[in-house]
Amino acid sequence: MNNYFSFNVIHQSTKSRARVGQIITPHGVIDTPGFVPVGTNGAMKAIDSVLLESIGVQLMFCNTYHLMLQPGADIVAQAGGLHTFMNRSSPLITDSGGFQVFSLMYGGVARELKSQGTKAHSNSVVKINEDGVTFRSYRDGALIHLNPERSIQAQKKLGADIILSFDELPPYHIDEKALKKSFERTHRWEERSLIEHKANPAQQALYGIVHGGIDPELRKQSAQILAAMDFDGYAIGGSVGKNRQEMTEMLSLLMPHLPENKPNHLLGIADIASLDASIPLGVDTFDSSHPSKCARHGKLFTNEGDLHILRSGNSTRFEPISRTCTCYTCQNYTIAYLNHLFKAHELSAYTLATIHNTHYVTQRMAHYRNMILHNLL
Repeated sequence: MNNYFSFNVIHQSTKSRARVGQIITPHGVIDTPGFVPVGTNGAMKAIDSVLLESIGVQLMFCNTYHLMLQPGADIVAQAGGLHTFMNRSSPLITDSGGFQVFSLMYGGVARELKSQGTKAHSNSVVKINEDGVTFRSYRDGALIHLNPERSIQAQKKLGADIILSFDELPPYHIDEKALKKSFERTHRWEERSLIEHKANPAQQALYGIVHGGIDPELRKQSAQILAAMDFDGYAIGGSVGKNRQEMTEMLSLLMPHLPENKPNHLLGIADIASLDASIPLGVDTFDSSHPSKCARHGKLFTNEGDLHILRSGNSTRFEPISRTCTCYTCQNYTIAYLNHLFKAHELSAYTLATIHNTHYVTQRMAHYRNMILHNLL
């Protein structure tokens, strides 16, 4: 650790590996376990930065790949970095671009889990070699080369508090030989990322990314390889399984091998059931667009289960989504009104629903922390 980034374990549960901690960054404190909403283009869909901070979101996730293509890392740097550009005072984390390259090659997570993405698309322009990845911009078709050094340099220009090392994400359906080749290359890329980062730390923390698919031995090896390097924390990436059971089994085997004095982050997973399963295993932070996507589709979270706003009967429910919820939406609007807004395709429907779901998950994380502090989780 260093004088601008640190992690403190406040309480370790006696019931599980769950723990309450604090990540200290130049832009503030992150309480763990914590939810990290995704703002792909430097903005969360339907909610601006000021409103998001008022909900209590301590850490927000932005995508380097998309921001490199639009508006460009140089323009963000000219604006004073992401915090100034998007008017956010609290901590930010950016990814390396590796996940988007994976999606370009294999058609995304859903496609490859259905065995439709084992091989790269026949019309894919993505080329991978030892140096890095070459692909075409989805915006203007321009050829772009991304490698560990360029990924880190772009993240320096963006200026997030936490940045991620450059990695390759092999699909779930991959043979053992190809997985091993990808595994070895991605760790060489991560070492190069660390070297580039150390040349200009810029008060940023760099996380190494644990890989190995659902192979328990490779996951263990990855944790050991990265623990031997001077990373500030660890993200858990790659394919974590085709279902929650496989993910839970993998995490159960992996988590004991990660250094306990550094924070860890589960990439791309934060649905309620996965939070329930993963927090007792010792995961500290989770990023996902799941709550906001659900909101835009009219699925609203409650302690009694999901409320589907467009279902019949909701048009005359003149009550909040939850009577115990303190979010702006529940304090000011009814289910009947939200039902009307969704039916009318009013844009404010997405904002109000997203406020509620984001608030719900943020408050649920506070509940998890309280349960851990009392050794109930």
